[in-house]
Amino acid sequence: MTFTLENLQTPLLEPSLFRSDLEGLLHDTHFPTDMLLRAVTFRRSLVMAGLTRCTRSDTLWRRPVNHDRVILVVGQAENDASLKLGGDSLRCNLVLLKAVCQAHADAYIVYKPHPEVWARMQAQGHAANNLLLWCDECAGDVPLSQLLPKVNEVHVMNSLAGFEALMRGKKVSCYAQSFYSGWGLTNDVVPMAQRSRPISLDELVAGAMFSYPRYMSRLAGRMGHRDMARSQVHNAQNDLSLLSAALN
Repeated sequence: MTFTLENLQTPLLEPSLFRSDLEGLLHDTHFPTDMLLRAVTFRRSLVMAGLTRCTRSDTLWRRPVNHDRVILVVGQAENDASLKLGGDSLRCNLVLLKAVCQAHADAYIVYKPHPEVWARMQAQGHAANNLLLWCDECAGDVPLSQLLPKVNEVHVMNSLAGFEALMRGKKVSCYAQSFYSGWGLTNDVVPMAQRSRPISLDELVAGAMFSYPRYMSRLAGRMGHRDMARSQVHNAQNDLSLLSAALN
């Protein structure tokens, strides 16, 4: 479990009007070399373990053959606070998908709906036909851990999937403002002039994963270290995979 303490006078989710504590930290901090080396190790360990913010799935995905450029478009829950306060004019999944399709007609486009949105669509019997007008494939049941390693680019509004893609060395385009956009690491449709200092990926990881949040161990009931948190998440996902296999 992670939590942060934010100055209420500088809301994190509205970067266009305020400077969040995380933004200030990333802009002003010169991270020591040893912390940046730890960020490299931490980032690589997350990638090697296949950890993502969503639950694992056994669904496999194959990259389409004969396509040099594959773009993953990741949807969000449109009532999410990050879109309401930091989304500017683009806050709609379908608008995002149309924009990517029209600007990159030569690419094979895969759309990944937000898990909650996809579950609701299935429960209500809504087909993905309208989505397929603007993409080549709708990968609602495929986990990000399967998609991210196999695509060339990731396009998001301000989803955390963009941060996960950066950690995996992918080219990321942001159509709304996020904590990881505006630092020279992403292609930003919405400019963020206040972020005038370019930072490296490892500086972003060090700030966003080490310096800014605090970690709480649900098992030990006490404050913990980021590596302990990563280990516990990895173990929990392995337990879920074993349980799923046993039930099937």
